[in-house]
Formats: sequence, structure tokens, C-alpha cells
Amino acid sequence: MSRVSIQAVSRVFESAKGQRTQALQPVDFEVQDNDFVTILGPSGCGKSTLLRIVAGLDHATSGRVLLDGAPVEGPGAERGMVFQSYTLFPWLTIEQNIRFGLRERGMPEAQQKERADYFIAKVGLRGFEQHFPKQLSGGMQQRTAIARALANDPKILLMDEPFGALDNQTRVLMQELLLGIWEAERKTVLFVTHDIDEAIFMANRVAVFSARPGRIKTELAVDLPHPRHYTIKTSPEFMDLKARLTEEIRAESMAADLH
Repeated sequence: MSRVSIQAVSRVFESAKGQRTQALQPVDFEVQDNDFVTILGPSGCGKSTLLRIVAGLDHATSGRVLLDGAPVEGPGAERGMVFQSYTLFPWLTIEQNIRFGLRERGMPEAQQKERADYFIAKVGLRGFEQHFPKQLSGGMQQRTAIARALANDPKILLMDEPFGALDNQTRVLMQELLLGIWEAERKTVLFVTHDIDEAIFMANRVAVFSARPGRIKTELAVDLPHPRHYTIKTSPEFMDLKARLTEEIRAESMAADLH
């Protein structure tokens, strides 16, 4: 079981001059076991701040986050984080990057290699194991980052706009790749994006953030069948969800502009 409970979490930032900016209003939210939840909202609304608090990379001003009933007080191996930038170690090969966390945990080398080989195959990088990150495309580097996170067998995968830096064609391929892995592995995933199509295609539930200071204003179930193929994006059901979410985001973007 992998369940995240976000209880009245808020965040206020203070500048060097003592100016206070509220990034998050109190947020109450539950991510259930095997959920794939996308957080959608306008730029600067606090989506990434919430994800970093769940990851233990930032601290809430008030409220708390529980993972399977235990409070989150800092980073931990039970939460795998994938960022928009690839965050690979440039001096390590692809295989060494994927094995890094396993080595740090003291896993026997044969078991490290077995797990790394499994996820290298899962993300389509077989044959590139001994390459360095600079020798790979952006999409291949992000596949490596996803494989590294999954190899550590986290309870929950946290993803902060992981495909935001990719070209559209590569982004679509990466969406299908990750969704296929989720359908097979059934990890719990919390995924931040500002792309409406991506939010719908990936998720079984979309949480829409308000303009800053952010709060969850709407939750929308995505009852599209699995396995999903990119052609579902032209279906009437998908287009209806897109129209509803577009209106929600448009209203929040206009509110942000007025402020």
C-alpha cells in the first residue's frame, strides 16, 4: 500500500527584506494506492512547491504530509523524484546512474545489475548502458532518470513536469512509455504539469490548482480505458474533459492576470 495524505499544507516564503509571499493556501488532498494523479494549474500557482513538500525537499509552513500514516520530514528512498531537468551524474554511465541509489543502499552488485538491466530494457535503452548522459538525446536522458527512480522501488513516484523540456513528438512518446510502465508496475504517481492534454492522458484523476496562492479548486476523475493509445486524445470523451479543464484553467489564468 502507498497512500499519501496531505493535511492542511500551506507554504509562505519570506524574502531577504522580510516580505512574505504565500505560495500555497492550506491544501487537503489524498493520493490513494496505485493512483496516477496529475496536478494541473497555471504557472506560478504552487504546484511544484506542493510536490517538493511531499518529496521532503521543502517544508510546509503549516500542515503535514503523511505517507502510509508516517509523517514526511525529509527526503527518503520511499519517494522517487523526477525533475524537468535530467539531474543525471555526467561522470557516470547510464547503467551507473541507474545503479547509483542501489549501490548507496548496499545492494549486492549482482542484484544491482539485474534491476538496472530490467529497467534499462523497460525504458528502451538497451545498447546504451555504457554511454554517458552527454552522448544521449534529452528524451533518452529523461528515460534514464525515470529508470533510476523506478529501480529504487519507491512507494510513490513524484514527477515535476518531467517532459516539459522535450519537443512535442518526444514528449508524446515519453507519455506513452511512462503510462505503459505504470500500467505494468502499478506505482502510485503524483505528476505535475501545465499541459491539459498530458494531464488527462496520463491520469485517472486530475487536481486543478487555483492561481497563486494555490489551492485545489477542482478534482476530476478520468474514466478513460486502459491501455491508452495516443489516438484516445481525439475521442469525444477526451475532448469533453479537455473543454472542462480548459475553462477551469482559463478562469484561473485570468484571475492571476488581474492580480
